[in-house]
Amino acid sequence: MAVKQTAGRDALGEFAPKFAQLNDDVLFGEVWSRESLLSLRDRSLVTVVSLMSQGLVDSSFRYHLMSAKQNGITKTEMAEILTHAAFYAGWPKAWAAFRMAKEVFEEEITDSNADEKAKHQNSMIFPIGQPNDGFAQYFVGNSYLAPLSTSQVGIYNVTFEPKCRNNWHVHHADHGGGQILICVAGEGYYQEWGKEAQKLHPGDVVNIPVGVKHWHGAAPDSWFSHLAVEVPGVNCTNEWLESVSDEAYTSL
Repeated sequence: MAVKQTAGRDALGEFAPKFAQLNDDVLFGEVWSRESLLSLRDRSLVTVVSLMSQGLVDSSFRYHLMSAKQNGITKTEMAEILTHAAFYAGWPKAWAAFRMAKEVFEEEITDSNADEKAKHQNSMIFPIGQPNDGFAQYFVGNSYLAPLSTSQVGIYNVTFEPKCRNNWHVHHADHGGGQILICVAGEGYYQEWGKEAQKLHPGDVVNIPVGVKHWHGAAPDSWFSHLAVEVPGVNCTNEWLESVSDEAYTSL
């Protein structure tokens, strides 16, 4: 597929029209488009290493890192490419290249997370809400909170990013109290102390009496949302305990 480029004309079309034409039509229109000899992926690899070896980690280097990503070079492969080239091009040049490469390829992770979050939002009728900053100290990972009802009965939509879970905790009350979880999107876990964890899916309902030590959260590869319904009671409190360790979580 031919590479279409207008950067030369956009930046230098009036000041240096011939240079702009050579950049857009020859370098990208002809050299970069000769896929029968080298693929776009191969050309990206060669170009990134060439620029790094000259210490040219400027806007053009960022552009070619982004092109490399678009042409199929993964984050892991880019790290290996720069590591290998470092022994020939120079260690300081590699450090400079890695700083920019990390930014470019972390943008991919951020964009991917945003896409998955948007897909999760579209899978349910309730809003994800805002970052659950008020309770962040009691969670491993990021969670979000959307109050749906704060009178009569408290109802909150709680959303967990993949691998996120809250600490072990216990609901207390002198009378009544406890909590009901109504799963609305994604996949998650619920576990009571001394029992096996149970997988949660949309439509599942969990009744949590007072005095029961438990935790709940998302599965490793899925966003998860549930409605947390506060059962009315007298002197209701939450006792937050230790976190669910990575070892215990990954063993599920």
